[in-house]
Amino acid sequence: MPRPNALPETLGALIRSPWGQPPLRGRSVRDEIRQNVQDRLRRGEELFPGIMGYDDSVLPQIVNALLARHHFILLGLRGQAKTRILRALTALLDPAIPVVAGSEVNDDPFAPVSRYARDLLSKQGEETPIAWVSRDQRFVEKLATPDVTVADLIGDVDPIRAARGGHLLSDELTMHFGLLPRANRGIFAINELPDLSGKVQVGLFNVMQEGDVQIKGYPVRLPLDVLLVFTANPEDYTARGKIITPLKDRIGSEVQTHYPRTVELGMAITAQEAWIDRGDDLPVVIPDFIAEVIERIAFEAREDKRVDRRSGVSQRLPITVLENAVSNAERRARRLGEEVIVPRMSDVYAALPSVTGKIELEYEGELQGSETIARELIRDAAGATFDARAGGADTDPIVEWFDEGRALRFTGEERASACLDIFGTVPGLLSLVTTVGLASPREPNVAVAACELVLEGLVAHRRITRNEEMGYVGRPPRPPRHNPNPGSGE
Repeated sequence: MPRPNALPETLGALIRSPWGQPPLRGRSVRDEIRQNVQDRLRRGEELFPGIMGYDDSVLPQIVNALLARHHFILLGLRGQAKTRILRALTALLDPAIPVVAGSEVNDDPFAPVSRYARDLLSKQGEETPIAWVSRDQRFVEKLATPDVTVADLIGDVDPIRAARGGHLLSDELTMHFGLLPRANRGIFAINELPDLSGKVQVGLFNVMQEGDVQIKGYPVRLPLDVLLVFTANPEDYTARGKIITPLKDRIGSEVQTHYPRTVELGMAITAQEAWIDRGDDLPVVIPDFIAEVIERIAFEAREDKRVDRRSGVSQRLPITVLENAVSNAERRARRLGEEVIVPRMSDVYAALPSVTGKIELEYEGELQGSETIARELIRDAAGATFDARAGGADTDPIVEWFDEGRALRFTGEERASACLDIFGTVPGLLSLVTTVGLASPREPNVAVAACELVLEGLVAHRRITRNEEMGYVGRPPRPPRHNPNPGSGE
């Protein structure tokens, strides 16, 4: 494609340029995307950079839909990168396309759809001015809500425009175009499609299929060239939901998204998305086992019967928990004058606000309370991580120390050196984290985090207990079994 300073500025120059000749002339937006997808596949380029975990599931289906020139919908729960995928589609458009200058609907100079463009081309011919629209300007996004009207999406009759121009209300020049016509020759994305009212959905599929719509009783012909893409929750996108069947029938492909299928993949996504590098004087070191605990919180929540599965547990949960945990560690490091920021298990608990705000609870969970559920999710995540990292390690000396009536109490605000002194009183604790490879003696801050993980793992397995007053303590002995018949010999 020529350099920007060589772009044609009149219709005559456009006709004599590559844009005035096949295959660029008359090419629809879906053909344009199809060609660019083919070119990228041929060159082995990545189509959706930054989208992880969908290489063998979602992305091939989207590519198939684009090659088939389909309108498509992404069905999935919240936090599954649906909107991000739709916005990434702009990279599959050409860098810029020519339009009739002044057009509100990106009129193709060779196939105008608006009365304004047709009249201008008829009057000025090859002297018609040409403007250029970038790929980012060709993406229009709308969040569907019940109060969205046909006027918002399609357009409406503007009496003021009619009066100023001396036009009849039925004249096309009196129309104020909505979002969909303004997305002509581009991509129009609607998030949460079923939230549109039935009347608006009818107007939408009329434009998709027949290219016409009625506005205030006046028929308007709008042969738009647009790729329509949608998102929805699977619970709403059903015959029992809020979607009308004719619109569903006109969407070519239905692609199901999903959450990360492995903890490792979830950790990679969280590491990519979380704001960790604070760009300050203190480096941030995140032990991999702490990152795993944080990721497992989401996995535990998605399986917990007290959490509403229809609502889902967003991938934003581990992202915000990690950011919050790092912030708590940063606050401690700066207050104590430490040289490195290392989040611990106590910092994960300090990130409770990032958990409670991300889960929707069922009735049983509401009775227990979101904070109680969140604490249990963190504890279970710590137990699962302990099993994965140190399963089979001999923890009996540690448990026996607590069972002898001793307690270990710390606030989580101590220096790493002070914490190591505290943990050093527990037989075998420091040696265990070194033996299983959680930390080395040269990493005191990481060793503190590892010791906290071991203790939380033992709490999760109910070998010791923890409470706010006493800290970590041994399990209380079981009361003697009551024998209703002392003479039985039992």
